[in-house]
Amino acid sequence: MLKRNMLLAALSLIAGLAVVPAGATEAPQIHRQPAGAAAADSGRVIVKFRSNASVLSTGRASAQSASTGTAGVQAAGRMSARLGITLTDGRALGVRTQVLKSSSLGSAALAKRLAQDSEVEWAVVDGRRFISSATAPSDPLFPDNLSASLSNLTAGQWYLRAPTSTYVSAINGPGAWAQATGSNVVVAVLDTGIRPEHPDLAGKIVAGYDFVSDTAVANDGDGRDSDPTDPGDWITDADAATSAFSGCTVEGSSWHGTQVAGIIGAASDNGLGMASVAPGVSILPVRVLGKCGGYDSDIIDGMRWAAGLSVPGVATNAHPAKVLNMSLGATGTCSTAYQEAVSEVTAAGAVVVAAAGNESVAAGAPANCPGVIAVGAVRHVGSKAGYSSLGSAVSISAPGGNCGSGALCAYSILSTTNDGTTTAGNDTYSDGTNDAIGTSFASPMVAGTAALMLSLDGSLTPASVKSLLQSSARAFPTTGGSSGIATCQAPSGSTLQDECYCTTSTCGAGMLDASAALTAVAALTPPTASFTLSAASVAPGTSVTLDGSGSSGQNGASVVSYSWALTSGSSLASFSGSTTDSTATLVANAAGSVTVTLTVTDSRGISSSVSQTLTVTGGQSSGGGGGPLGLWWQGGLLALGLLLRRRSA
Repeated sequence: MLKRNMLLAALSLIAGLAVVPAGATEAPQIHRQPAGAAAADSGRVIVKFRSNASVLSTGRASAQSASTGTAGVQAAGRMSARLGITLTDGRALGVRTQVLKSSSLGSAALAKRLAQDSEVEWAVVDGRRFISSATAPSDPLFPDNLSASLSNLTAGQWYLRAPTSTYVSAINGPGAWAQATGSNVVVAVLDTGIRPEHPDLAGKIVAGYDFVSDTAVANDGDGRDSDPTDPGDWITDADAATSAFSGCTVEGSSWHGTQVAGIIGAASDNGLGMASVAPGVSILPVRVLGKCGGYDSDIIDGMRWAAGLSVPGVATNAHPAKVLNMSLGATGTCSTAYQEAVSEVTAAGAVVVAAAGNESVAAGAPANCPGVIAVGAVRHVGSKAGYSSLGSAVSISAPGGNCGSGALCAYSILSTTNDGTTTAGNDTYSDGTNDAIGTSFASPMVAGTAALMLSLDGSLTPASVKSLLQSSARAFPTTGGSSGIATCQAPSGSTLQDECYCTTSTCGAGMLDASAALTAVAALTPPTASFTLSAASVAPGTSVTLDGSGSSGQNGASVVSYSWALTSGSSLASFSGSTTDSTATLVANAAGSVTVTLTVTDSRGISSSVSQTLTVTGGQSSGGGGGPLGLWWQGGLLALGLLLRRRSA
């Protein structure tokens, strides 16, 4: 059961976050960061050493660490001597990256000391992240006008329907499902783990991993392992009295990862339970959160592993994800560690979607990292949900749920969950009394839509997915919200903004429209690639000019990059100068056929290619003209040869 006061976000060292005003009607139901999280600062830092650092030459850089069981650098001893403070080794994140701990310095102070050392490339706090919190399918919880026995579900899955004057922010799932269902796409859910036995998730899950390394946070009796099952993340009074969980809220288990997974990919049209955004996808559970959140180092490893990248001490993921959903975060800026991870993951072709946060201030990390699709939350009428964070980092907004003033939460987000208050009980669904609202539940709607897009066109890049989501979004309304609400303003410090009318500079490009996004993918016209050669047949030693400036974008897009390559005959010719400009120069080296290929990419991230063949003739180059030897030269050489033979005789 998702408890109303479960909290989203916050670095363990950040203090002084303002509380949400009592007048915000969604406030009691959503997850925000623990107000006392700063008290649990444990002197924990992620550090990356320079490639030539002397601490890497200790013989332990690639050795197995007896204390952590992971391969990689373990430099606490050397760094202790250099800094004059006692450090202990944490997990290695790579050959040059590891967690370092100190019992005498706080995290911020330790990061500052390490960053000043000449051996260190960068050092950032290993902070804590928290929960952020065709035809209609036959699933009984999908329809409006539910039966009296289901009246506590109020509007059912209102957010999946086609938008109406009542459900202004609904994403039009039926229109999207008529085009794609998400088949052959894996979506990673980086969260608290999952309850795999839930009947709407059984059979949808591929083998995941548990990355929670701290045994107290893990709450399952051990650290990292191959079982991402959610054991529960409850916090007792006794827990809150310890230093490890100081400032954490006493509450029952959230089953947060199970809820997020259900929104993305619960089995649909099966006559059971609920429908999901992308019913054809496979869910990859990646457990990175436990009791009172999780550490950045675990989340970063989970991100890289989910996308198919290598992680020290963990077998390679057999089911790399094309989409990563991260319904977690914390206030503050994007760290170097997160930015490197996001860049690596998107370079591997995976789309990263993250919740903007529930603090009503500027969107936090990792949502605010460049390359991430940051998702804000809107109410059923399209105005910004009072809890949703906002700002220029937000890419798009989607329904996050809101309750209103009645006894039931009228517009909750319905999803798969469990009724156990601590350990798992019965599999069930959230509803008007056991409500689920927050940017945590807006984010998986965007992630599910991204999966639908990729199932329709697997060649889409992360950048093109983001661009298409934004260009197909519906405009924010300027009326229909609560009486007297104002236009949203750019976030400023800790000043909170309750419900307000969104703008494109505060809540992203618009409201998610899954159907329109799929239509945009289906209508994509790639750019036209074309080029001319200054000559189609030349002798060795001759330069040929290739001109691709005639290439053009389609549907309002423009060509933004060029890439020249020799796709056959690469030993017969070579480029002279740049191969990324609209023109290029090719030098013929030897006789034969050479195939030249130009690939152009447009402003939407869509590419196309064209090839032409260049013939290099067999003669030798002469001066500037080249060509075969003339008959007079051939006759003269023959005569000279006969004369030499006579003299020899």
